[in-house]
Amino acid sequence: MQRRHPLPRPPFGTRALPQQWLMTDERMGEALWAALERLPRGGGVVFRHYATPVTERRALFARVLRVAQRRRLVLVRAGKVAMRGEMGVHNARGRGLRTRAVHDPAEAMVARRAGADAVFVSPVFATRSHAGARGLGVVRLGLLLRGVAQPAVAMGGIDAGTIRRLRGLGVHGWAGIDAWLDHGDG
Repeated sequence: MQRRHPLPRPPFGTRALPQQWLMTDERMGEALWAALERLPRGGGVVFRHYATPVTERRALFARVLRVAQRRRLVLVRAGKVAMRGEMGVHNARGRGLRTRAVHDPAEAMVARRAGADAVFVSPVFATRSHAGARGLGVVRLGLLLRGVAQPAVAMGGIDAGTIRRLRGLGVHGWAGIDAWLDHGDG
């Protein structure tokens, strides 16, 4: 896949920015563990268990961190509560890799001003996690990416198959929730 922009030198060490990401949340339940194992070595995880009480959230993060370390995954924490061992932050202040969500040109500007190292652009296609939300589609995604200075990770209805439709747009990689879950169809 062609890169639109050169990758920044990672502030979180010598690791390269992952191309495949898992976005976690409470809806995953115990399927989280299998999803972490499906993610390729060197992939990324954005830990987004916002509704989990802080004490339980920290304990769950610690368990995910052990898997991430064993599988050489980049583990980024979303939300305001710092987690021991985090390798970066998503939509928050902190150290390490800094990522931001981008849904429109205004948020692309905010990400640039905030010094984000990478952006997660969504929703590209229809997705269960944002039922009823209109996806950007290939053309609107391409237009939005013109205003994005950082490597872009596509989200929303993306999987190993749909990412092919985005070739030529300079998308660095993709992220998903359902794409990493076993739906019993394969």
